[in-house]
Amino acid sequence: MTTTADRPPAKPAAHRTPTGAAQRLEPLAERLLGGGLPVRVRMWDGSEAGPEDAPTVHVRSRRALRRLLWEPGELGLAEAYITGDIDLAEDLGDGLRAMRRAVSERGLTPPAPSLADRLRAAGTALRLGAVGPRPPVPAARAGLRGALHSKARDRAAISHHYDLSNAFYALLLDETMAYSCGYWTSDAPGYGPADAQRDKLELICRKLGLRPGARLLDIGCGWGSLTLHAAQHHGVRVTAVTLAAEQAAYVRGQVATRGLEELVEVLNIDYRDIAGRPETRGAYDAVSTIEMGEHVGDAEYPAFTRILHDSLRPQGRVLVQQMSRGADAPGGGAFIESYIAPDMHMRPVGETVGLLEGSGLEVRDVEALREHYVLTVDAWRRTLEERWSDFVDLVGEETARVWRLYLVGGALAFEERRMGVDQILCVRPDRTGRAAMEPTRRDWYEAQR
Repeated sequence: MTTTADRPPAKPAAHRTPTGAAQRLEPLAERLLGGGLPVRVRMWDGSEAGPEDAPTVHVRSRRALRRLLWEPGELGLAEAYITGDIDLAEDLGDGLRAMRRAVSERGLTPPAPSLADRLRAAGTALRLGAVGPRPPVPAARAGLRGALHSKARDRAAISHHYDLSNAFYALLLDETMAYSCGYWTSDAPGYGPADAQRDKLELICRKLGLRPGARLLDIGCGWGSLTLHAAQHHGVRVTAVTLAAEQAAYVRGQVATRGLEELVEVLNIDYRDIAGRPETRGAYDAVSTIEMGEHVGDAEYPAFTRILHDSLRPQGRVLVQQMSRGADAPGGGAFIESYIAPDMHMRPVGETVGLLEGSGLEVRDVEALREHYVLTVDAWRRTLEERWSDFVDLVGEETARVWRLYLVGGALAFEERRMGVDQILCVRPDRTGRAAMEPTRRDWYEAQR
């Protein structure tokens, strides 16, 4: 008979092997990741696993695991963050950067999960009480219907993103209301995002050779930053085109406030409707499309470039500022396509150059602005964080978290060269091949030195 005295002493509580949710999940996570955890994980029961010096991911409820069971991968993780089911202890940007670095340094390459892996995951989730019906999809997720890039679907896609509200974008952006990459020409104290946007707008006007009385077609005009700048500072007659009703209303209001009615016409139409307006054929000295081409779609892009070409008079110029993806990068991604820019398509810049040339345009200059977008997106993110409570009051916490994740992830994508942005300047030569371009680029930049 064994007495109490014969039993080995119990281990002190501090040295007992923990058996919480984190320890149950760790072997499965490592199996699915193809290696050790790149982050520290803290579960809803207080248990932790993973490297102590790594960013800490808080899994706040079993619902986070349920989301991943129903929507494995990037989208499930994003939705768990949006709903607050997971969070990072550190700054989100620093945390994501450290996580990506750890994955890269460890060479983690997740294998395709086998049937046994799936059954093991289901069993672990069952034991942790995480099995259940599909959690509600966050309200901010786009729900588009209809044929891809039909006019109705494109209008819904644009409305999802750009008609969030003018008040939201006025809170996020600077006074220029330019929602595109700035051109940062100085690091002097006091130089900020509005200065970078004005420098970008002026650079575009110089590249297009705009003069008083010239005609500009601004396709995808946004909140009118280029339209208003070109009309007010260069005396240009502008036809501004946007598919977003909120944007059209804003630009019309600004035109009236600034007394530019004689110079600016605002059209709330699909870009494809331009081709059906006989008065636009060959009518413009310049065409601009600033970060709108990403929304056109792959199959539709050749027809889009034809509209750019056909709208120009001979020797007229077109400037396309457009995001691109790295040659081996997917661009976009499930989160971006579901919550930010549905149906967006990016390609390597060289492919876009080829499509522009295929329409009869001559490409004369390509300027990469990738690092400029890191600065631009970081400025928007700082505004979001500094005025977080205002954003939450305006659009709700879930939508504010969507935008935090979008801006942090976007800055990282440009920083790591998974995405880029470029200004592509083209000309429509006349029948003799003359382009009437300046012999050097000197005039484009000298005013910004």
